[in-house]
Amino acid sequence: MKIYTNKPKLLNQKVFDEALKLTDNEVEGVTVGITFVSKAKIKKLNLTRRGINKVTDVLSFPMFETKKKGTLKNFINEADPLTKELEIGDIVICLPVAKKQAKQYKHSLNREINFLALHGFLHLLGYDHLNARQEKEMYSLAEKVLTSLSITRGEHV
Repeated sequence: MKIYTNKPKLLNQKVFDEALKLTDNEVEGVTVGITFVSKAKIKKLNLTRRGINKVTDVLSFPMFETKKKGTLKNFINEADPLTKELEIGDIVICLPVAKKQAKQYKHSLNREINFLALHGFLHLLGYDHLNARQEKEMYSLAEKVLTSLSITRGEHV
C-alpha cells in the first residue's frame, strides 16, 4: 500500500494496511492519493462534484465501483503495467475542519486526521453510510482499525 500525499507526516500508514487486511482487500500495489486542502477548496469540490454548496471534512473519489470485502482482487488487471500500482482513488481532507473537529470531540489531531482518512478510504473500498445498518458496519470497522493501532477517542495532545 502506497499513499501519495501533500502531508505525509499526518498519516499513519498502518491504518490503511489494517483496513485492507480486515476487508480482505490485501492486493499488491494498492495506491491512494490523499490531499489536504482549505475550506474554500473543499467547498468548491463539494459543490462541483456533489452539488452541495458547503464545507465538509472529507471527500472520496473512487476509481472503481467496489463492493466491500475482497473486491480489489477483481481489479488487479487495472494496475499500471509499468509501475504495477493499482490506484483506487483519491481522498480530500479539509485540514481546518479536522482541527476544529479534533477540539470539538476532545481528541488529538492525529486521531481525527487518521479517522477522516480511514473514512474516505473505506468509501473507496465500497463502504457507505446511507442507512443505519451501513453506518454501523462502516463506523464499527473504522473503530476496530483505529483501536487496534491505539488511535483512540479522547486521546488528547
